[in-house]
Amino acid sequence: MKHDSSEGLRNRLMEKGVVIHCPQSVYIGEDVDPERIDAGVVIHGGSRIAGKRTLLCRGAQIGRETPATVEDCLAGPDVSLKGGCFSNAVFLDGASVGSGAHVREGTIFEEHASAAHTVGVKQTILFPFATLGSLINFCDCLLAGGTGPKNHSEVGSAFIHFNFTPQQDKITPSLLGDVPAGVMLNQPPIFLGGQGGLVGPARLAFGVVTAAGTICRTDENRVGRLIFGGPAKSGNIAYNQSFYRNIKQAVNKNAHYIANLIALKRWYAEVRGGPFISVRFPAVLHAGLMENIDAAISERISRLMKFAAKLEISAEAYRNAAGSGASETLLAQKRALFENQGRMEDVFLSGSQTVFKEDVYLRKRFLDAVERAVDLHGKNDYVGIIQNLAPGDADSGTAWMRSVVDGVMETWTSAFPDFA
Repeated sequence: MKHDSSEGLRNRLMEKGVVIHCPQSVYIGEDVDPERIDAGVVIHGGSRIAGKRTLLCRGAQIGRETPATVEDCLAGPDVSLKGGCFSNAVFLDGASVGSGAHVREGTIFEEHASAAHTVGVKQTILFPFATLGSLINFCDCLLAGGTGPKNHSEVGSAFIHFNFTPQQDKITPSLLGDVPAGVMLNQPPIFLGGQGGLVGPARLAFGVVTAAGTICRTDENRVGRLIFGGPAKSGNIAYNQSFYRNIKQAVNKNAHYIANLIALKRWYAEVRGGPFISVRFPAVLHAGLMENIDAAISERISRLMKFAAKLEISAEAYRNAAGSGASETLLAQKRALFENQGRMEDVFLSGSQTVFKEDVYLRKRFLDAVERAVDLHGKNDYVGIIQNLAPGDADSGTAWMRSVVDGVMETWTSAFPDFA
């Protein structure tokens, strides 16, 4: 079958009501499905649209500040991708990203989440209203917290999430807030101060603030804490990159992060996938959201398996270096992960497709409450409906989500008892 040329596709889109400024400067790839680009979309000069997966809903604007390349992305209503490169990402109602962006696979910006200019993200999930400042590298993170445009979680300008180790690993995802409480959109915001950083994998509670210029290297699971500090203490010591002296904490943080992603997938499937399918959240956008959360889960499992594959060599190097002082517990942990790395997909992926040990009663109670609210207020205000649920109903939703996370972790520790 002969595909339309870029010029032919441009003409078809303009005929259906897509606004294309300076059409001769805009490239539309032959694999783009014009039925997935709505009337009322605005594409500015110099931009490139490609990919059979690409979906642009009514009101989306592409390249308003500088030319934008958009490939296999899904943009909901009134999304603004102002300039840069966007690939295999999903943006929900009202999300926006400034110019100079580098947005890569596995990324999800939920309703009204935003990033200013010159931001790099990959495998990044922002809950509604979360905001990234300018000149930021924020890959491999999930950021929740906040209740609206004037009370949102924020990452200050020139912030870095350090997500690559000297051993060339990326088992470094950081969970800022969490899924069970975060999805209810009623938690205190998290603030990460500008010109600072976070060393992954890390976990921070809702309401945590890191002062400007602080490099945060530890977890903080208490709500409402201020973390501050200057440059790291200087020094120069012998260092061997070939082995790991402690793996249990990092591995369990990865398992917990995956458990939260699996809970988020349950939320997307059961909550967003039923009551809220509408003009502002069409089924095709929901399908793309599910694809990206699956990709995010698979990415984290893949990174953990690659880490496990290195542990046989690491264990040998450690034993040779430590001699009689080698920790048998650490060696057993390394051996267990290396020898059973193939089981990780079974542990996590089977659970992401089915139900672990989630609380079915709480799930039904919560979904019934959501259905009643949608029947009363309509399908188009996801944020408002979730935020205005009765406190008891909201608590049941959080408890349901937490039961999913707990079920995944119970399955994990049963399969890998050395990490219990």
